[in-house]
Amino acid sequence: MEIKKVIQSQYLAAMEMLKQAIVACPESVWDDPVDNFRFWDIAYHTLFFVHLYLQDVEADFVPWEKHQDEDAERTPYTKDEILVYVGNVQEMVTQRVPALDLEAESGFYWLPFNKLELQFYNIRHIQQHAGELYERLGNRIQAELHWVGKQP
Repeated sequence: MEIKKVIQSQYLAAMEMLKQAIVACPESVWDDPVDNFRFWDIAYHTLFFVHLYLQDVEADFVPWEKHQDEDAERTPYTKDEILVYVGNVQEMVTQRVPALDLEAESGFYWLPFNKLELQFYNIRHIQQHAGELYERLGNRIQAELHWVGKQP
């Protein structure tokens, strides 16, 4: 089995779990002021870094057209906007992963490992935040979300 197909499958599975959480999130939880980090912000943060780390190097990164600088006053993204970004990033995964040189350096000075390890790092990051959002939904609305084991 080719490693890039496995990596792509696991990216897309993790992204599908993130997407499930986004779809299941009610408006009352999406931008709940009780949360230090709002649901929409965690979802965006996750997608931003998947997008970034799919690039060969930091200089190649072009932010999403709706990106809001963290230093500025930001307005919440809508669920529909975030779902569009999910689709964009899923497409990037299918295009970028087959083209990666897995033996090359990460391309990011703060990540001192190769591209292969970067892919695992990036997938783990998706899963960390997907799990966080699953837990939030489970605690607040008893949402029943499902494990995705491989590329849907």
